[in-house]
Amino acid sequence: MGSLRVRGLVLTPVASLLGPTDIRLLAQSLDTAPHKKWGQNFVVDAGTVRRIARLSGVGPGDRVVEVGPGLGSLTLALLETGAHVTAVEIDPVLAGALPSTIAERAPEDAERFDVIHQDALRVEELPSPPRALVANLPYNVSVPVILHFLETFPTLERVLVMVQAEVADRLAAPPGSRTYGVPSAKAAWYCDVRRAGDVGRAVFWPVPRVDSRLVLMERRDAPSTTASREQVFAVVDAAFSQRRKALRGALSGIAGSAAAAESALRAAGIEPLTRGEQLTIEDFSHIAEALASGSLGS
Repeated sequence: MGSLRVRGLVLTPVASLLGPTDIRLLAQSLDTAPHKKWGQNFVVDAGTVRRIARLSGVGPGDRVVEVGPGLGSLTLALLETGAHVTAVEIDPVLAGALPSTIAERAPEDAERFDVIHQDALRVEELPSPPRALVANLPYNVSVPVILHFLETFPTLERVLVMVQAEVADRLAAPPGSRTYGVPSAKAAWYCDVRRAGDVGRAVFWPVPRVDSRLVLMERRDAPSTTASREQVFAVVDAAFSQRRKALRGALSGIAGSAAAAESALRAAGIEPLTRGEQLTIEDFSHIAEALASGSLGS
């Protein structure tokens, strides 16, 4: 992207974001297209990526990790904020092309950009500790990716992701609601979660068959408990594995018997006939503590 000369003055334009035609021409030049196996739906609307960058709250000097940058639409908008961006891309063609796209469209921002060609679920380290995760996540791996990054990178303070609307609702659901389940409870271990707005289907290429939604997650202290995260999450998984069952039955497998499960539940102050969707992450932590302290073998 070159400078502009206006009446003798040389002006340096802001980053040139990608529009629908840019996206298609860039994909054509790379002899590629969105791949279903990686859940790729590229954002082709500049207003949408600027909205996401704004809602993320990132700014100059912030370290941001972006998962699934695709052709770079959101990446360019994040660089506009002054943030340092590390993009994690599984597609080798797209990972290889991103540096050139950034250098061409935002040369003044290129030194604040890194790309890692890797499966996001296998990422264990980044060039620098990230403060925020901001991404248009592939629908098929969105929850595992979010939980993996929250566990792996404790420096993450905020997560703003675009996911399938149904997934966003599950992540943000409170106890007692129809959509409350495993993603809701596990996300609550790390963060306060809320929906942050809807995104129309027309901003994607290809146009998805489902609606999309933004979800904002802000880090909070994990529940105070002597049980490990793994122990608590095992209780969460068991509680929702047979959703229609009361906890006395649903937890019998990990407790050893229904009687042992009932003993642990009563020790945790939970009625044995309660169902998992009624419990907070703190309740699940108390049950895990009771199981670990002796009820497991009783």
